[in-house]
Amino acid sequence: MQRPGPSVRTSFHTLIIGAGFAGIGMAIALKKAGLGEFLILEKRSDVGGVWRDNTYPGAACDVPSHLYSFSFEPNPNWSRVFARQDEIHQYLRHCASKYGLLSSIRFNSEVAFASYHESLALWTVTLTNGQVLQARHVVTATGQLSRPVYPKIEGMNSFQGPVCHSAHWDHSQDLRGKRVAVIGTGASAIQFVPAIADRVGQLSVFQRSAAYILPRPDGPYASWRKAMFRALPITMKLHRARIYAQYESRAIGFTRIKGLMDLAVGMPFRSLLRRQVPDAALRAQLTPDYPIGCKRILLSNDYLATMAKPHVKLVTQGIRRITATGIETTDGQHHPADAIVYGTGFAATEFLAPMLITGRKGLELNTAWRQGAQAYLGMTVPGFPNFFMLYGPNTNLGHSSIIYMLESQIAHVLRCMKAAQHAGADEVEVDAQRHASFNATVQERLRATVWQGCKSWYVDANGHNSTNWPGFTFGYRWLTRHSSLSAYRFTAVRPSR
Repeated sequence: MQRPGPSVRTSFHTLIIGAGFAGIGMAIALKKAGLGEFLILEKRSDVGGVWRDNTYPGAACDVPSHLYSFSFEPNPNWSRVFARQDEIHQYLRHCASKYGLLSSIRFNSEVAFASYHESLALWTVTLTNGQVLQARHVVTATGQLSRPVYPKIEGMNSFQGPVCHSAHWDHSQDLRGKRVAVIGTGASAIQFVPAIADRVGQLSVFQRSAAYILPRPDGPYASWRKAMFRALPITMKLHRARIYAQYESRAIGFTRIKGLMDLAVGMPFRSLLRRQVPDAALRAQLTPDYPIGCKRILLSNDYLATMAKPHVKLVTQGIRRITATGIETTDGQHHPADAIVYGTGFAATEFLAPMLITGRKGLELNTAWRQGAQAYLGMTVPGFPNFFMLYGPNTNLGHSSIIYMLESQIAHVLRCMKAAQHAGADEVEVDAQRHASFNATVQERLRATVWQGCKSWYVDANGHNSTNWPGFTFGYRWLTRHSSLSAYRFTAVRPSR
C-alpha cells in the first residue's frame, strides 16, 4: 500500500487520532464538508485499526458484512455473509485510497499528550517522538477494543515456551502437534480455538465463565447475487435494510423486555449445545450461570463441537500460577503446555489510555472520569472544548453494527463544527448540566437492561457501565442528528478581525 504521507505542516483545523473505521469515516466527512485542513495520526504503519491488528486464525466479524460497512461506500463484492479479517482490512484500505486520505495520514505517529490552551482556543498534541502539533479540534477515533488485556497471574514471565495474545498473534510459531493452552473464552477465543484445534496435538482451554453461543448463519455470497448487487444497487440497499431491521429488533430483548432473551438466545443455545456436545457433564460446564446477555453473546458453528473433541480439554478450575512448563490450577493439578495463547480481551473501559488528555485549567480527563467514564452522547465532556470522541462512553452495542453508530457520531461532530463556523465561534463545549442530565438518564435506563447483573467487560472496576448504549440505534441517530445544539456553548475567544 503506497503511503505518500503528509507534509511537515504542524497546524490544522482538526486532528484525528486513529485510522480505523471511525478515523477514516471522520476524515472522509471532513473532506466532503471542506471545513479545513485535517490530519490523521496513526500509531501503526497501516490503516485498519482492530482489523489490521487482529490476524489470529479464524478472525471474522460477528455483524453481517453489508451492515458492517459505510452506508456511503457499499461493497457489492463481499464474499461472505460475515466477512473475515483480511477482507475487512482490505475494505478500509480501499476507502482510504478511494477518498484520497493517504496524504493526510501520518503513520507511525502515536499520541502521548493533548492539552487545551484556553487563550488560543487550540489543542496542542504531542507525539511520543516529541513532535508537537496544534489544531482547533481534536477527534479521537481509537475505539474501545484497541488495547489487549493480560490477566494478572503469578509466574507469567516464567513460562519457557512461546506466548502471545490473540490481538498480537505470533504467526512465526508452528503449533502443529504442540500442547497448547488457551486462557480465556471470549469472542476471539471462540473463533481461534476451532481454527487451531485440528493442527495442535493437545488443546487445554481455561474457562473462567461460559458463554451463550448462537449459530453463525454464515456462507458465501453466490456470484449471481454479487452481480445483481453491482447491476442493481437498490437490491443491495434493500438487503442492508433487511439486515438492519432484523438486528435492530434484538434491542427489545437487551433493553426493554428481558424475558425475550430466553426465546431468542437461551433456547437456540441449549439446542446447539445438545447437538454438538454429547457428554452431559461437559454440557454443564459449558452452560453459563448468569443472565442471558449480561455478557457478550457469541456466534459460532463449531466452538462447542470443538470442545467435545477427544484431544481438547476444558479446564474450569481457577489458575493458581503459570510455571516454566505449563499451568497449575487451584486444585493442584499441573497442565503441561508447549505454548500459551491469551484470549483475554481488551481494556474496553479504559477510554483513550494511555494518552493523557488535559482540558481547561489543567483538568485531566482521567480526573474528570474518576467515578467512571461518561460523555454527552458519548462524545463530549465539559471542560474539554473542541474535543470529540468517536465510539466513546456508552456507545457500544450488544445487538447491531457499530458502523451505524459511528456514522451518527460523525454527523454530529460535523453539526457542531459547522455551527461554530456559522456563529464565528472558536470554542464548542457541552454544558455541564446537560451533560450530567444526559448521563443520569443513560445510567437509569441501563439499570433495566440485561447488562446489569454480572461482572463483565461492559462494567468498570467501580461497577459503572460506561460501555453500552441502552436503546435503539435509530433513537441514538435521532438524538445526534436532530436534537437541539442548545446543549453546547459556542464562544468566540480570539478578537474578531
